[in-house]
Amino acid sequence: MSFKRKPLADCVPELVATARGDQPASLVITGGKLVNVVSGEILEGMSVAVQGGRIAYVGKDVSHTIGEGTKIIDAAGKYIAPGLLDGHCHIESTQLTVTEFARAVLPMGTTGGFFDAHEIANVFGLKGIKLMLDEMRGTPLAAYMQVASCVPSAGAEFETTGASLGPAEIAEAYTWGEDVIALGEVMNFPGVVYGDDKMIGEIQATLRAGRYVDGHFTWPSSDWRLPVYAAAGVTGDHECVTAEDVIERVRLGMYAKMRRGSAWHDVAKTITAHTEHGLDPRRMMLVTDDRSSESLRDEGHMDFVVRHAISQGVKPVIAFQMATINTAERFGVARDIGSITPGSCADIILLDGNLADVHVVTTIAAGVVVAENGMMTAELPAYTYPEEVRSSVHLQQLPVSEDFVIHAPVESGNLATRVIKVIENHVETEELIVQLPVENGVLQIGNGLCKIAVFERHKGTGNKSVGIVEGIGFHEPAAIAMTVAHDSHNVLVIGNDDVLMAKAAAAVAEAQGGVAVITGTGTTLFPLAIAGLMSAEPFEVAAAQSAAISTALYDAGCTLNYAFMTLSLLALAVIPTLRISDKGLVRISPEEGIQLVSLFC
Repeated sequence: MSFKRKPLADCVPELVATARGDQPASLVITGGKLVNVVSGEILEGMSVAVQGGRIAYVGKDVSHTIGEGTKIIDAAGKYIAPGLLDGHCHIESTQLTVTEFARAVLPMGTTGGFFDAHEIANVFGLKGIKLMLDEMRGTPLAAYMQVASCVPSAGAEFETTGASLGPAEIAEAYTWGEDVIALGEVMNFPGVVYGDDKMIGEIQATLRAGRYVDGHFTWPSSDWRLPVYAAAGVTGDHECVTAEDVIERVRLGMYAKMRRGSAWHDVAKTITAHTEHGLDPRRMMLVTDDRSSESLRDEGHMDFVVRHAISQGVKPVIAFQMATINTAERFGVARDIGSITPGSCADIILLDGNLADVHVVTTIAAGVVVAENGMMTAELPAYTYPEEVRSSVHLQQLPVSEDFVIHAPVESGNLATRVIKVIENHVETEELIVQLPVENGVLQIGNGLCKIAVFERHKGTGNKSVGIVEGIGFHEPAAIAMTVAHDSHNVLVIGNDDVLMAKAAAAVAEAQGGVAVITGTGTTLFPLAIAGLMSAEPFEVAAAQSAAISTALYDAGCTLNYAFMTLSLLALAVIPTLRISDKGLVRISPEEGIQLVSLFC
């Protein structure tokens, strides 16, 4: 089955003929309650006629469009709403391929989204982005690609990645098609503010191509540099964690994205910009950024986020706007997606019960019924990644326990040591200065602290660094290693036992990517063979393996919510305050920007 979407211009003759009643509709939905996100109304007794992949007619009576071959769906007692859109998502972070992601989210009512493939871009560059784009085009999703802006995220002086992208590569990607829609989140916001040639060049290439620029600004919203960032043409930002963050962005003409991912719960605070401060919500968007396969299975996707927003006091119709028309308008594609209006793509969901429950029972994508009652009804074409992408872990040598020993500049005594503090359900960390003992020239770790290490895995340089982290919670000897380590995706290892840390690192290296948790009772492995980021297994298998990692971490004492998602960010060298890369500890602050710092103060 082909899910190819045709441009509106190519569909006009058939749409007009169907709307007149001269050509039978391919699909008709009758007698439902229409969620009109354009007007903000719920309209009773409405019907929708579809011709091919687009909507031909919306009204009380569409009987004139029904012919002998028309498929009819009775929507009596149900809501008819536009398919949900995710305005900021990295599919790789769901641990799934695009096809399996589509299989997971279509039954939940997500029919499209705007996907920033900067995870695979940091491993394979433009080649990785193109592979995912090709796979997207074979699914029913209204999928739009954003070109990774920060590869590497913080610069080659701070981390080693598998590729590097600049203005020329960004411009090339826009020649691939109109579904390459935007420049992905510009994480190097200091570079934009202070005129870095590479970042300014990427933005200029984007604007000249008529595309959009997405933001990632983590300095306080009151900082004088936010308007500077906006002046560069950045018109959307998902790094909103307070109501003030949303308010300031909206006032500057930006779209404020409010996220409810697996491990970052920002909607409850940010949504008060509307519910308490009264701001017009039309420049507010609901996004995931991101949800693991496990949380997709257990909680849902955009349906979960919309339901959560409603539980925070948002009117249901407004919550649907935040996940449909607002998102489409932000990226300039509201003519095609985001509403149930004549000419739009027939991306439609039917919902049972109370609208606030967001209980999706039928999903229609591009005019095809693809899912019913939580199950896919359409077969999706298989997609195979080349062998190169399945062999992406290139360590100079396998780590050994001695690699995790931290040698101190003194033989004995106490040393002031920088420690990364994890904050549950938040992307940022804190920097702690802790006095740690030294014995025989070796730093001693205790009192609930763990070691954290990064080994370069793209070019076999042998780069490695070791630091200290607080907040993991291990109450027994344990270690976790992963090749999902945003955004450079080197091998990240965390633990309180050097031998187990070495074994965990070896396990993911030998699997050519994945996550491994090792304790005294055994090894739990979640293979991620595709670029070391995505599972080659079906959604259901990947979700079970992801859940097994969570269970193993919990049993070892790590009770962080969706711990793997939080821990995988500890190498992200552009989010405050203290991180670690293969080149050492990285500190990010509004006063000093991004800089490498020593472990010992």
